[in-house]
Amino acid sequence: MSHLKIRALPWSLALALPALSLLCSQSIAADAPVATLPLVTVSESKVDTQPVGATLIDKDSLPHKLSATSDTAGLLGDVPGVQLYGAGGVSSLPVIHGLADDRLRIKVDGMDLISACANHMNPPLSYIDPSNVGSIQVYSGITPVSVGGDSLGGAIVVNSAAPEFAKPGEGTLLKGQAGAFYRSNGNGKGGNVSATVASDKVSLTYSGSTAESGNYEAAQDFKATMKPSQLATTVKKPGASEVGSSLYKTENQSLGLALRHEDHLLELKLGFQDIPYQGFPNQRMDMTRNQSEQVNLRYTGQYLWGTLEARVYNENTRHKMNFLDNKLQTGNPAGMPMDTEGKNTGALVKADIVVSERDTLKLGSEVQHYRLNDWWDAIGPYVPGGMMLGMKGPGPFRNINDGQRDRFDIFGEWEARWNPQWLSQLGVRSSTVTMNTGVVNGYNTSNYPVATYAAFNAADRSKTDNNLDLSALARYTPDAEKTFEAGFARKTRSPNLYERYVWSTNNTMVMNMINWVGDGNGYVGNLNLKPEVANTLSATADWHDAGRQQWGLQVTPYYTYIQDYIDAVACAAVGKTCPPRTDGFVNLSFANQNARLYGLDISGHTLLAQTEDYGSFMATGLLSYVKGKNTATDSGLYNIMPLNAKLAVTQRAGRWSNTVEAHLVAAKTDVSQIRNEIKTAGYGLLNLRSSYEWNKVRLDIGIENALDKFYASPLGGTYVGEGNGMGTGAVSGIAVPGMGRSIYVGVTVKF
Repeated sequence: MSHLKIRALPWSLALALPALSLLCSQSIAADAPVATLPLVTVSESKVDTQPVGATLIDKDSLPHKLSATSDTAGLLGDVPGVQLYGAGGVSSLPVIHGLADDRLRIKVDGMDLISACANHMNPPLSYIDPSNVGSIQVYSGITPVSVGGDSLGGAIVVNSAAPEFAKPGEGTLLKGQAGAFYRSNGNGKGGNVSATVASDKVSLTYSGSTAESGNYEAAQDFKATMKPSQLATTVKKPGASEVGSSLYKTENQSLGLALRHEDHLLELKLGFQDIPYQGFPNQRMDMTRNQSEQVNLRYTGQYLWGTLEARVYNENTRHKMNFLDNKLQTGNPAGMPMDTEGKNTGALVKADIVVSERDTLKLGSEVQHYRLNDWWDAIGPYVPGGMMLGMKGPGPFRNINDGQRDRFDIFGEWEARWNPQWLSQLGVRSSTVTMNTGVVNGYNTSNYPVATYAAFNAADRSKTDNNLDLSALARYTPDAEKTFEAGFARKTRSPNLYERYVWSTNNTMVMNMINWVGDGNGYVGNLNLKPEVANTLSATADWHDAGRQQWGLQVTPYYTYIQDYIDAVACAAVGKTCPPRTDGFVNLSFANQNARLYGLDISGHTLLAQTEDYGSFMATGLLSYVKGKNTATDSGLYNIMPLNAKLAVTQRAGRWSNTVEAHLVAAKTDVSQIRNEIKTAGYGLLNLRSSYEWNKVRLDIGIENALDKFYASPLGGTYVGEGNGMGTGAVSGIAVPGMGRSIYVGVTVKF
């Protein structure tokens, strides 16, 4: 790890150092030492300990999922209102109430990570392995301003396990665990290990993981409508039911050092990721390398007046794309190399101030400094009359040159517990986002005349957005069996660098490379985009038994209206001239329009039986519905999940746990017309899971899609997983098929 470097900016350190200087001052002596010192939340309710507005997933609820997925986003599958965009095997994009990707606030160990890729192949959750997740908080309703900013929908806060310390007088703490798994579909396999050595003051933890899989198989042959030119010209032709470009390999390592003194904790985490390859069946490109280095320094402390948190982090990503064998044309061995480098530095200072027994103030400031370079090297010198002239030149194609996106936020939040029944929360956040880029150019001036980018280079590319977020939430807990929440939020998101600054309309090949939604179309940016503003109303009614063990029912209706929603439009609508297409796809740009989303989440559980011989039987259910519409065009929004439900029965008998689960999805008929989005049929899947626990060993086995049902996920995108990746050939006209039957087994050993 010696090659890791901290490149924190002076102003970032200036925010963090005052907090560190308080390490030994004004501390409150603890009555007794504790094993861990997580961030103290002084505003927890004595009646209901759920985070305000959030669903909490703790480490105890995760083990049964770890053998079935290497995708951290897949751990969210049982959270009401959450769905997943299809992408690579470890890079799914979470969706909350129809809003996804950059429209959500996603934090990993307190870091605001940004996808450094024209196809968003490296989203934030891809930077932490599922086996390293300690807890997840999902804000799917009203997100407090202290949690969310520069986003429209909810927030997802993922943390690795808190550091552990030895108890005073008990010597050195030594502990760890190791795990391994195998999945039949795709021949997936992998393992993970973690170990901790700690005294009562110092804790050192290492964790590492690896996972890999070949292409997965659908339940049947799905390629009858694809033309021979799409199937036979690549280096490796997938089989009839094989989903091309769905393979992956990933490696993650982290090292954590924590120091504890009374009520203060200083924690340093170093992270490194290497993904040698990851295929994307709904993208023209594949990932051929992704390397990330992370440095994350955090301080937390408890004082007479409340708690203080300070953090500074730095993350560097080097990302490469090209075609893997299912897309690489036999006549073009060089493919189309694409390189990206992202540098992300941020800092946070936040204080929870106990003003009175009733009132708590949360005050904070955040800064983020982001730089992006996206360039595509030429595959050879330009020779008039030669082959592949569009990718040859004297130099590289500069897609985004010295992209800059800096953000400075301040926020304040007042939380009042008026009595044991009533809680209110009001917040305001001010955010300033500044963006800019350098000049760009094509590979050569023959295929990319200066006139194609001269207007972009001459334009004023400097943009400053002054955004305002508001949140108001009330919680009423009349007794131990009922909780009601309702609130309003105004949230703002500035465009990302690709939405504003991608410039080329010169040819379809280049435009096809710009696509993070997986629809197979080509895109160009729009310098004139304004920030999106979402106004959301949401309410939740939660009925349950006093211990939350016997039964529960939760109902959440919501409504969101988005001003200046950034949606796809024809190039001509924003004054751009893009090449026409005859292959079933379209070339598009972006414009501000308006959109409306509304829906309903229902979830619940009930104890069916408790027997002496066969243990307990618990039934759980989850139903989600969302409707999204572009009010300017009266068209459906892209990638909106139709009505869907999960129903399960779990038996627990001694050390055994067995689950039968049905996943039901309605047909998708309301689609985005401008994108030629593909409709999908309804389907039902049966999943079986079983686990057995000894004192130090856990065994998990299961069958996903046990009946081997053929289906296409409504959010899986368009299948372009093989054939001509540069893609001016005929459209397949099919959605990415889901995985057929897969048997998995996993073992975890603690020591």
